[in-house]
Amino acid sequence: MSANSRLTIAAHALAWIGLYQRQGHEVATSEQIATSANTNPVVIRRLLGELRRAGLVESRRGVGAGWSLARELESMTLLDVYEALEPGPLFAMHRTTPDQECVVGRGIQPAMRSVYEGIEQTLRQELARVTLADVLRDVLATPR
Repeated sequence: MSANSRLTIAAHALAWIGLYQRQGHEVATSEQIATSANTNPVVIRRLLGELRRAGLVESRRGVGAGWSLARELESMTLLDVYEALEPGPLFAMHRTTPDQECVVGRGIQPAMRSVYEGIEQTLRQELARVTLADVLRDVLATPR
């Protein structure tokens, strides 16, 4: 099982676009953002496409093509980004119903469901506390 980096890369892209716009630029290209994130521009385009559908970024085609923020970083939380990228639950149950004649098979889902609900509630609360402006502030405060 590997960790999912989509939220981190999306936060990276949004912070980068926000900083770039603060520097007076209108739009950022996928290639520019990908260079900063050290990934393929296709990865960035796919993530930004999901963020566009959620109303967090806008895209421009043709001459001067690129990406811009649809909202200020101060009004965008990590929860907004997380929900745009991961709309389903964090944890899932078995794909098929366990054996209901087995004591573990019968009780595992209710036992795990209560644990998972608590974890997801805490995760959502923490992500809702942090804006992308907070992320960019912390990025800029990181010593070289």
